[in-house]
Amino acid sequence: MLQWIVKRLDITKEEGLHLGSMIMKCGYIYPLQDRKNLNLKADTSLYRFQTPYFWPTQQWGAEDTDYAIYLAKRNIKKKGALEDYEKERYSVLNKRINHKWDFIIMQAKEQYSAGRERTKQDRYTLDYQEKAYWLVQRTAPGMQDTLDYGLDRATEPCENKVNQVNVSLVFVSNTFRIVKYCEQFCSNDPIISGCLPSNPWLSDDVDFWELNAKLVEIPTKTRVEKWALNFNELMKDPKGRQNFQLFLKKEFSGENLGFWEACEDLKYGDQSKAKEKAEEIYKTFLAPGARRWINIDSTTMGITVRGLKNPQRYVLDAAQTHIYMLMKKDSYGRYLKSPVYKEMLSKAIVPQEVVKKSSYNPFVRKHLRSSPSPILLRQLEEEAKAREAATNVDITQVMSKLDRRSQLKQEAPPAK
Repeated sequence: MLQWIVKRLDITKEEGLHLGSMIMKCGYIYPLQDRKNLNLKADTSLYRFQTPYFWPTQQWGAEDTDYAIYLAKRNIKKKGALEDYEKERYSVLNKRINHKWDFIIMQAKEQYSAGRERTKQDRYTLDYQEKAYWLVQRTAPGMQDTLDYGLDRATEPCENKVNQVNVSLVFVSNTFRIVKYCEQFCSNDPIISGCLPSNPWLSDDVDFWELNAKLVEIPTKTRVEKWALNFNELMKDPKGRQNFQLFLKKEFSGENLGFWEACEDLKYGDQSKAKEKAEEIYKTFLAPGARRWINIDSTTMGITVRGLKNPQRYVLDAAQTHIYMLMKKDSYGRYLKSPVYKEMLSKAIVPQEVVKKSSYNPFVRKHLRSSPSPILLRQLEEEAKAREAATNVDITQVMSKLDRRSQLKQEAPPAK
């Protein structure tokens, strides 16, 4: 082996010994006689080239599971064939990965059975190759572990630089998103842009609360403009959903938003009535021939129907997400261009800033006005929902009228 290296690389004998020892310690050459001595000798000792499958450059990790299978296979071949340090490692692995020890023993037996079908020469060759591989990957006590930091030193600096570049790109991307978000919502931030007409906590003027009530008749312009930023902002605002529902009714698709709101009520409402709510939603929106039937794909319908056997608050998440994305991709863009949104934007109020009076008398008791009652606001919201539900379009009645019209046209006598 030494003569072959010196002749092929045209180097001195000392250089050949050093290079050959490094190649052997990395696992590309293994000795046939003194297996634990990974130093190239200048004598007639026999060496073999390792098969490419076991080269360190293959970059497949030497896992504990693979090492345990190798030790178990050697233990099956001949009881007590393991050396003392291998027996110690075998017991440690048994405790560490005991949860899959049956799998390890099964794999070891299968590999042992498959090896017995090979020829005697092939069995000996594979045995030498495996021992040489694990002697490099799991060195014996007192031996130098060349692969512990050897290959990593050549590759890790480059990998760190690449990772630093990726981290920088992610940081820049996230920073850009934060800046863009702040620029979009700057006009809607009362801390940055101020409260119009005035801050009710400082001026004792409740106009700000009244203009920004959940279901106020005419909202402010900044509030309406916020609906156009993204679909989520529209769906978070009760007044925005009310205006969006008006547009959907004109397109005969109001049942989509009604189903989404019913799912929200099931998810965040009283859970003692979850079963009744889920059944009512199914009868109203999902059952064949339902009064407000929604169109979802068969896969989502199958998931939903199976989940309704054991109803809970998230049982309709798949169908709700499907309808949400349908409205976002299909209806939202048309809504922003529709006369419904443009009319609401033109009617929107632009509050004027209220000038605070400079006179201040500490001896005069200030008249304090209370904020709107949450109970009253909740009642108003429920009444508005009830009015909307009463005016919902029954799709079965619409279809029956259309069928009746087409039948009358067919029965009409032909014109002479």
